Amino acid sequence: MGNLLKVLTREIENYPHFFLDFENAQPTDCEREVWNQVNAVLQESESILSGLQAYKGAGQEIRDAIQNPNDMLLQERAWNSVCPLVIRLKKFYAFSLKLEEALKSLLESLTCPPYTPTQHLEREQALAKQFAEILHFTLRFDELKMRIPAIQNDFSYYRRTISRNRLNNMNLDIENEVNNEMANRMSLFYAEATPMLKTLSTATTNFVTENKTLPLENTTDCLSTMASVCKVMLETPEYTSRFNSEDTLLFCMRVMVGVIILYDHVHPNGAFNKSSKIDMKGCIKVLKDQPADNVEGLLNALKFTTKHLNDESTPKNIRTMLQ
Repeated sequence: MGNLLKVLTREIENYPHFFLDFENAQPTDCEREVWNQVNAVLQESESILSGLQAYKGAGQEIRDAIQNPNDMLLQERAWNSVCPLVIRLKKFYAFSLKLEEALKSLLESLTCPPYTPTQHLEREQALAKQFAEILHFTLRFDELKMRIPAIQNDFSYYRRTISRNRLNNMNLDIENEVNNEMANRMSLFYAEATPMLKTLSTATTNFVTENKTLPLENTTDCLSTMASVCKVMLETPEYTSRFNSEDTLLFCMRVMVGVIILYDHVHPNGAFNKSSKIDMKGCIKVLKDQPADNVEGLLNALKFTTKHLNDESTPKNIRTMLQ
């Protein structure tokens, strides 16, 4: 993640000065239980990304099988190519469910009384870092997934083949692993342009809905504060000059965009409204100041996965910035 040193935020509206140590934060005794639970999930994240990055798809085998419907050798070759890929896709989907539970645990810890969200972020640096790491992973996963159309093609072929039951004489043991109900859930997941982000957005919305005694502001202030901290880090040369690698900049950008999207889904007025606690103009400017190749996916995420961008209450200059 590069040499991200302790960074002191500027005063943000009524927030006190505090810093988030995204690199070196270690869990205190109070954080340990949740930290261990979330860490067990995060340890899988790199292998999930590697598996997605290495995903080549079975496009050629599927085309050959479709063009030669009576050639059983080609049918079998396509099926045998697709089955291991479907197992891999199930693994990715299963990980999204683990990530959802990890996010809920972190939200519970970072928003519960008697402390304010700002105090939580100050006191529970290691959990704040894990929250950031979940968002970082999520945007990396979705950026990769958007570049792999083979995923939906492979899964569609799998579902068509199963439903037609044309391959009775072949290995259909896979249905024990991916039955119809699981296939339906996976299909909905992969139909999303950004499936991991959708999972986190839904989880955050559900967290607010299920915790009726918890003020909404506890959650939205946690998100807006993290967005502001990341923006300050990115726009301040004295901080960015301490970064050892471009990875640190990308980390901060992804986290900033991730919390903006979550905020936009959870807050009734969204992130783009003038009353929003997030300086959207400043956040977008920070992104646009970076090389286009680094931020295209992030700007697209703001355009296409937020909820309120096209509301009438969104200032015209904000919409223009994202065109």
